Order: sequence, then structure tokens, then C-alpha cells
Amino acid sequence: MTSKSIQQQKVLQLFEDRGLLRPRDLDAIGVPREILRRLCRQGLLERVGHGLYRQPNRPFSENQTLAEVCKKFPKGVVCLLSALRYHNLTTQNPFEVWLAIDVKAHRPITDLPVRFVRLSGAAMTEGIQIVDVDGTPVKIFSPAKTVTDCFKFRNKIGLDVALEALKDCLADGQCTPDELWHFGKVNRVNRVMQPYLEAMLT
Repeated sequence: MTSKSIQQQKVLQLFEDRGLLRPRDLDAIGVPREILRRLCRQGLLERVGHGLYRQPNRPFSENQTLAEVCKKFPKGVVCLLSALRYHNLTTQNPFEVWLAIDVKAHRPITDLPVRFVRLSGAAMTEGIQIVDVDGTPVKIFSPAKTVTDCFKFRNKIGLDVALEALKDCLADGQCTPDELWHFGKVNRVNRVMQPYLEAMLT
């Protein structure tokens, strides 16, 4: 077996394990990055965004776009409508991935369908869960944090969406009033959320 064939096997095995790869992921296994272009020409891989590759025939879930975006922007956190969709807290199906980034981060440039939201401090770092989506670790805000984010950004997504999420989150047992109150303080929306929360708990 030639060295190129061995390298190709290593790369394809890495795709089996992770689902999505960036060129720099090949550095860890000592394989030159140009092999990705070679595998694309052979039809064994496809490029799904700038610097992002996957296997064309591999089955993917409806959350695959989340994996693609989070692989491209590992410091981002899935939020708002995309997090609601993942947690089954909305009937909406956003065509963009809503991704939170730090307020001081440079504006990312991408051809992927992503909408960036800027957060800072505890609002950016608290309430993060890491879930596996088709072999890719994805950072996403918890149900309770997401609901309070919706109240924080109610002018962007609509108060009706926030209220639907609050109702469903409590009804499904995905969050507790204490969790909502905690993250409401983090997002400074307790006063806005309090009358709706009290009405739903009585």
C-alpha cells in the first residue's frame, strides 16, 4: 500500500469518527492538507463551506447545519431560534443558524447560513451544554438559558416566540422556575419575565 493510500485511509477514518473536518484537523495525524482537494476530485469528500469538508453519502440529521457552523466557529454557542428548535421549544424552523459570539470577537466571514448574536460576560458563558450532532461536539445554550435569551432579544424574534418557549419549557419539564429566575438575572430580564412566569405557575 502506498503512502498516499495510507494517508487517504487515515483521513477517511477521521471523517467516520467526526463527521466534519477542517484542513487543520489533518495536522494532528500528520497528513498534508492537500489530500482533501484530492479526495474531493475523487468524489469521496465534498466541500460544504470555506475550509469545511464532509463525506457526501453519509446520512445526516436535521441538525447537520448546526454541526457545520459549530465546526467552523468552535467558540460560538447555538442560541435563540436554533436552540429553541433543537430543544423542541418552537414550531419555527429557522433557515439560519443563530450563533452567539463574544461581543469583542471579530465579525466572522462565512458563506454558511448563520446569524450572529453578540453577548458578553455571564450571558455568553453560563448555561452552555455540549451535545453530539453527527459526531461533532456542538455548544448550545440550555433550555432555561435559551428562554431567557428570547426575552432579552424579544424585539428581534418576537415576544410571542418567547412566551411560547416559556410555556413549553415549563410544561415539558425541561426547566424549573428557579433556573429561569437565575438566567433571567444573568440576562437582566426578570422584571419583563416575572408577570408571565407567575401567571403560568398559578
